[in-house]
Formats: sequence, structure tokens, C-alpha cells
Amino acid sequence: MTTALLDLVLPPRCAGCDTPGALVCPLCAAELRGEPACRTPSPVPPGLPECWSAADYDGAVRRAIIAYKERGRTALAHSLAGALALTAGVAVGGHPVVLVPVPGMRQALRRRGHDPVARLAGLAAGYLRAAGWPATVVRAIAPRRRTADQAGLSSSQRAVNLSSAFRAVPGECAAVRGLWSGEGVVLLVDDVVTTGATLAEAARALRTAGVEAPLAVTIAATRRRYHPSGDYGE
Repeated sequence: MTTALLDLVLPPRCAGCDTPGALVCPLCAAELRGEPACRTPSPVPPGLPECWSAADYDGAVRRAIIAYKERGRTALAHSLAGALALTAGVAVGGHPVVLVPVPGMRQALRRRGHDPVARLAGLAAGYLRAAGWPATVVRAIAPRRRTADQAGLSSSQRAVNLSSAFRAVPGECAAVRGLWSGEGVVLLVDDVVTTGATLAEAARALRTAGVEAPLAVTIAATRRRYHPSGDYGE
């Protein structure tokens, strides 16, 4: 029986702390909402948009994201998207927004059975509209080629792994350029920012089609550690 089905038929347990009674308990929900702020990685990859996130990728936040992406607890999407929408609202103020989700790689989508970031972007746009923000989702980027798993790679290795990994979708990029007569802010959307290599490559792909994304929003940002090699990574 899948985890998503178990969430429907059995009493839920908190994804953050395993307390019975809710998908996300009040304490973990507060941690998940966090304090939306600019958390841009350092060093900054060339072309990286300004990065905003709700919280650090740690504790209950990390466990909830992993449960959603890798363990089939898709019912967590609403809580995670709420944190994403709150972060987007703080980042852009009152401007209309176009959310462009970073696409999952085909091998990861097949393994997970869903596109976790695209779903979060769609739900977050709905929350923003309910709060009075003009918001829409445009899937303006697609994978160009296969990449290796990013886990354990340093920032320079991630940059090489992701080089030219995405392509702009011409028709969707034209739609982005036409929305709100250029008054909307384009936001790249992902779940976690680590070195920034993924978001920098996504922004590069958009620029090839004449679309600028000045901001990126994520649920969480990984705290950086210094490696003896002089490189930075998780």
C-alpha cells in the first residue's frame, strides 16, 4: 500500500516529528513557515537570481520535504506550498507574479511518480490568488538531457553536472513575456537551494528566450559548510 494511501486510511503522523494526529503538527508547521528571507548561497554562481526561502533545510523542514519528495507523502504538498506562497509574497511585495517551476529530471520523475516542484508551484499560485495577488504558473523550462544525482556533489561539480541541462520552451516563454504587459515578476520555484547551480542554470535557460527571472523562491535553503578542497557544498 502506498504512503499516500496510508495517509488517507490511517491516522496521520506529523512528517516533521512523527507525533500522531496531523500531517504537520502546529510546532512543525511554525518551523516550516519559518521566517521568509533572502538566503542566497555564497559563493554566488554566475547568473543566479536573488534567492528567497522560508527556512533553513534542517530539522522538521528537511524531514517534511524528504517525506513529500521521496517517500510518497504527497498530501504534504498543501503545507509546503503554503510556505512557498508566503515566501513569494514577502519577496515580491504586491507585484503580479509568474511562477516558473524548475523541472524535475525525467529519471527522477519516473522514480517518484509525480513532479513535486510543479505541483507546489500550482498550489502556491492558488494561495497567492486567494490572497489577492495576480499569480500564474508557466512551465517555461524543460530538461534537455540526463544529469547525475546531485547528492554529495560540490558546488563546482554541480555546476558541471547541470551545464546546459535545461532548455527554454519557446511558446511558454512567449506567454511569460506577454503576461501583465511586463509588470509581473518572474519567480523561479524550487524546493531547496543548496549551491544555487540548479537555479542559475534554470535562469540561464530562460534568458536564452528573452525572459529575466530576478528572483527565486524555495521552501528551504541548505546551510553551507566549507570543504578542505576549498569548495562549498552541503
